[in-house]
Amino acid sequence: MFRTVLEKIHPAVFLKAAKSVAGTISEHERLLVEVAKLPADEALKRFAVTDAGLTEDEVEAARELHGPNDLGAKNQTGFLVEIWERCKNPLVVQLLVICGASLVMRDLRSAVVVGGMLVLSVVLAYVQEHRSSKAVEKLQAMVHANCLLVRDGKEVDRPISDVVPGDIVVLQAGAIIPADMRLISAKDFFVSQSSLTGESMPVEKHADPVDPSGRTLIDLPNACFQGSNVLSGTARGIAVNTGVKTHFGSISERLSGERVQTSFDRGIAGFTWLMIRFMLVMVSVVFLIVGLTKGNWAEALLFALSVAVGLTPEMLPMIVTVNLSKGAIAMSHKKVIVKRLSAIQNFGAIDILCTDKTGTLTQDRVILEKHVDVTNRESEDVLRYAYMNSYYQTGLRNLLDRSILSNTDLDVERGCRKVDEIPFDFQRKRMSVVVDYEGDHVLICKGAVDDIYRACTHYQIDDEIHLMIDLIKSDLLEEYEELSRDGYRVLAVAYREFPQTKQVFSVADESDLVLLGYLAFLDPPKDSAAKAIALLKQVGVSTKILTGDNALVTRKICNDVGLDATTVITGDQLLNLTEDQLGELAEQQSVFSHLSPTQKESIIIALQKRGHVVGYMGDGINDAPAMRVADVGISVDSAVDVAKESADIILLEKSLLVLEEGIIEGRKVFGNIIKYIRMGASSNFGNVFSVVGGAAFLPFLPMKPIQVLVNNLLYDASQVGIPSDSVDEEYLTTPRRWNIDNIRRFMMIVGPLSSIFDYATFFLMMYGFNCYLFSAAGTSGADKLYYEKLFHTGWFVESLLTQTLIVHIIRTRKIPFIQSTASPFMLFTTLVVMAIGIYLPYSMAADYLELVPLPGSYWIWITGFMLSYAVLTHSVKVWFHKKFGID
Repeated sequence: MFRTVLEKIHPAVFLKAAKSVAGTISEHERLLVEVAKLPADEALKRFAVTDAGLTEDEVEAARELHGPNDLGAKNQTGFLVEIWERCKNPLVVQLLVICGASLVMRDLRSAVVVGGMLVLSVVLAYVQEHRSSKAVEKLQAMVHANCLLVRDGKEVDRPISDVVPGDIVVLQAGAIIPADMRLISAKDFFVSQSSLTGESMPVEKHADPVDPSGRTLIDLPNACFQGSNVLSGTARGIAVNTGVKTHFGSISERLSGERVQTSFDRGIAGFTWLMIRFMLVMVSVVFLIVGLTKGNWAEALLFALSVAVGLTPEMLPMIVTVNLSKGAIAMSHKKVIVKRLSAIQNFGAIDILCTDKTGTLTQDRVILEKHVDVTNRESEDVLRYAYMNSYYQTGLRNLLDRSILSNTDLDVERGCRKVDEIPFDFQRKRMSVVVDYEGDHVLICKGAVDDIYRACTHYQIDDEIHLMIDLIKSDLLEEYEELSRDGYRVLAVAYREFPQTKQVFSVADESDLVLLGYLAFLDPPKDSAAKAIALLKQVGVSTKILTGDNALVTRKICNDVGLDATTVITGDQLLNLTEDQLGELAEQQSVFSHLSPTQKESIIIALQKRGHVVGYMGDGINDAPAMRVADVGISVDSAVDVAKESADIILLEKSLLVLEEGIIEGRKVFGNIIKYIRMGASSNFGNVFSVVGGAAFLPFLPMKPIQVLVNNLLYDASQVGIPSDSVDEEYLTTPRRWNIDNIRRFMMIVGPLSSIFDYATFFLMMYGFNCYLFSAAGTSGADKLYYEKLFHTGWFVESLLTQTLIVHIIRTRKIPFIQSTASPFMLFTTLVVMAIGIYLPYSMAADYLELVPLPGSYWIWITGFMLSYAVLTHSVKVWFHKKFGID
């Protein structure tokens, strides 16, 4: 939900707005300030709630009053409102202006045709996009973030949108803050508020009442805000504000019109403004030439406006949206859910995929293979202490915890009681629980081997405790490294006993520990991992591993999946690097281990600054920052909520083979969009050359304004089939991204080729079919009018047939119809349009369009022109791709 909002609002704009309203308090936010002053029990009373939470009846009543807790939901607007929104598009505005000008000048026929183009552009786009959007919304509804609530005295898992004011929310590491909340209990509780403040440092929160004087709302230490997420610790809070009444919601509502410009959006905008600038220049030139040579400035204006329509890529919004929606639906059939449509194109553009190791490359089931003491003998004490640690922790249970708990079934409740907990964090890389066990308060610490060893001063064998000496520590580390080389993930278990009088514990108590032993887990790679990485390499995507695990395990897993792990860079090696050094190292090396979440994020940014399009795949809390900054964030359905919320694309299945399929689908979508752009740009550019030349040397207009408009309307209709078209295999083998310079180059080289045959048609009509008699002395007015119409008809038909035929030449790098054939629907639309173009001079609409029947020999000439044009364009196209590349 929050990623959806920030997709529409640029983060920098959002943060600027957040700072500007930091000192202002709305009526809803004032309520949060009031309960912040109260003790936790009184805060509950303020909402008439007990520790048992709301009842279902109370939830329904609150939902009726406050609505759903949803920022991303679209307002249900009517048909006319949506049409009006689409009419604000600059391309549509341009058509509306031209239609209005035609009406003012009483050219009803032109106004009707432009109106038809508006219907085709706006209404057809609405129908297609509406249908596609509904399908995509259904797909996106399959993936949603949940939160843990207390209702009717029980903890229940519910979608975030289900939260209402008064709900008691249970928070733990990895959870998303679902509403603006007043904490009622907290233990070592740290949150990230970077989406609200831009500050990456964790913020500690507690449940004590505070004096809000001199504090901004976001600085209240006993309040948490929607849009932030839990980094470590546990807490409970009461939801005060939900939906648009939250601090996050109020800011996003103010900025609802400020949409993020992705690389895809910038590419589309770049092309649109390229065409608009080109249109303004060329239309002005045409207006002046026609006005000066023909002397009729009103006719010159109408003709120039018609040319402007011909240069407008009005079908672009529809082509883009339908292509993206079609791609999302196609990817859903492969169990891939696209949360953000424009991510499809970015998916096809990535040339580097960075991924975490655990749960992505490896299976999401971990097997506990060993639980041994420091002498490598099996130890039930190690298993029992590890079990109690995993059982009593209230934070996020990872795969290792679940493996420990499923390995045995100990009755830890008998003779054992939890006293306190010191939650996990990524700096310490360990967590502790304190239990009342056998007459003492026992702190049981479990975590990364190196970090546990540093906190230990003693070790235990059987019932005897010995002082930790360097020789023993060296032997233990050697055993740990040997297990790591074999691909085992190793956790150490240590403990410390305290008197029962001690009730409150902190990180400082994780010292002078007694090392009990260690646990070894087998975390094998996914069956599909090696094949997926090989397939990615074949399509031009290199894979880099960014993991928090140690270098030895990482090297083993990488070797198993076919990645070169000769050199493994650790997080410590990155600490003192400059930005340039980090970028160079990130490009050169493929495997990075023992990284913090911030270091993962830094590597992504360094690669992006060097011109790479980077995807990141992960499933844990520590992956969320990297996914947010990546061009495409990818996660799995079993990931923690904050990872799924940060992702653009969710894999519903464990197989990684869908990654390559998704990248290929992204390239297909982009390829079809580029087809429309190349076809339209080159065709329009060539037509302008023909119009300018014809207007300069012909004694009459080369085509009537109404004919220019109908020609363009039919050509646009022929492009409707592009989203269904296939894409050449060669195009799919390398990453694709926007290259406006190449599009401009293609337009200027291929476009004028059509003018050769336009001019050939001019001379054919003037001298082959005697249209030059229009200007001959003694020719009657009726004959002059006939020959003018004959000329217009000849060029109208030739222009429509050649530019529609050329669609099949430009759509592929191969020989059209022989090596590559368009989709059946695209063949159908182009053939129908060509048939209409041939039929119009003989139809009942001929008089309305000022067309006349063409002589039989004309079709022989035009067939020759079309074949010659196809051969020439194909030859130039092949040369162009060899010289400038396929983009």
